[in-house]
This record gives sequence, C-alpha cells and structure tokens, in this order.
Amino acid sequence: MRRASAAGVQVLALTDHDTTAGIAEGQTAADRLGIRLIPGVEVSVTWGGRTIHVVGLNLDPANPRLQDGLGRLLAYRAWRAEEIGRRLAKQGIEGAYQGAKALSNGRLIGRTHFARFLVAQGRAADLRDVFSRYLVSGKPGHVAGEWATLEEATSWIHDAGGQAVIAHPARYRLTRARLLKLLGEFRECGGGGLEVVSGSHSRDETLSFARVAREQRLLASAGSDYHGPENPWIDLGRLPALPAGCTPIWHDWPELLEPLPPPRVAVC
Repeated sequence: MRRASAAGVQVLALTDHDTTAGIAEGQTAADRLGIRLIPGVEVSVTWGGRTIHVVGLNLDPANPRLQDGLGRLLAYRAWRAEEIGRRLAKQGIEGAYQGAKALSNGRLIGRTHFARFLVAQGRAADLRDVFSRYLVSGKPGHVAGEWATLEEATSWIHDAGGQAVIAHPARYRLTRARLLKLLGEFRECGGGGLEVVSGSHSRDETLSFARVAREQRLLASAGSDYHGPENPWIDLGRLPALPAGCTPIWHDWPELLEPLPPPRVAVC
C-alpha cells in the first residue's frame, strides 16, 4: 500500500491467490494512506487440462460460501507445497519445502516461494528461469493443479457480490478457438470481465484482447499482476490506460465515481 501510494495509485484491488486473508490489514493501511481498496481474490481454476485464474473484484471477503471454497483450495495448496518439496528432493534438491516455507507467511506457500529459494541456492538465475527449469509442466517440481471448476469459481464470486474476470489471458497461450470456448463457458457461468491490460501483456496483446472484449461483450479490466518488487512484469502505477472502446469493469461501481477522478485500478 505504501508503494502504491508513492506511485500515485488512488484505487487498488487486492487479489491474492485463493485467499482474502490480507484484505483486513490492507484496508487499514489503505485508510491511513488515502487509497480506496477494492476487496478481491484470484481463484485458481482447472479448465481444459490447464490452470486458469479468475479474479473476483468488489466482493464481500466474509461471504461463507466464498470462504468455504477458498478453504478447499488452500488445503490443496498446502498438500501441493509438500509434494513439490518431495519431488525436488528426488532430484537432489534437499530442504526446498522448508526453504520455501521460511520465505512465506507459513500458511500459504506458493511456487514463487520455491522459486525464490532455488534462486538463493544458485539453482537458477532468476524467478523466470526457475519456473522454466523446475516448476512448469514436464519439469521436476511440477505438480498438476486440481483446482476449482469455472462454474464453482464464478459462483463463489457472485455469491460474495463480486464480478468475475478472466485474468491475464495471454499467459494461457490459447488458440483463438480455445479462447472463445473458454470465454463462452465463462459467460454461461455468469462471468463478465476480461483482463485486457496486464503487466504481462504486450501492447499488441492488449489491443487484441480489447477487440475480444468488445466482440464478446465483456467488461475490461486492468491488472499489474504485481507480486513484489522483484516481480518480472510491471510495477504499481505503471499500467497504460484501457484501449478506446472498452467498458471498464469499474464503470458501475458508484463508490469509485465520487469524489475521485476516473480511477486507475491496479490489480495485485
């Protein structure tokens, strides 16, 4: 929140992976710094044999059904972290689970924590190198996801009063036919948004997904995908504006329209 404030961000959505545990602390900091915090979450989904991320924005983090669903995913995340450690140990990399846990809050251990540990151990040059060598499909530390279904994720978000958005679509490397299939099923489940501007999108990808959003009658979102200062994508407050013709996901959020000027939303 301090980093966002220093960058001039006025409206920020906090969307951690499969948990809303940081929102209360984030809200306290946001109130102190004069930032409007939008409660959110980034739900892990298994679709078509791959992991897709569905962001929920402007939701009630205390909603029981949302928390029940996220609890299931967190339990799986805990098992997955242990399994990644076991698989890396079989490759001669001892202590990976303990090392990743030490770099986390001790409750939610993600692949990024393993990546930081492996970089510190000299196993890779940087986080991107770790993922390509150890943590993606076909590599020693990869564990296939068993996440929520698309319907479950959108229903949890809607029950909590939020809006569902497909996050960073370029990262899934889908053909146009597969992308349209995903978006069609997403809309059938009640999904309404597509992340057009992302810290991991090129300019051409941004323009392409802006066209897709317009064609598919989806609202447009913008997200930095900020995971910390070592994040390889983009820093807070540095996102470009949505392309012309896009209707922003925050268009109908009255609490954002006054008294602030048109918002710049950075999704973390």
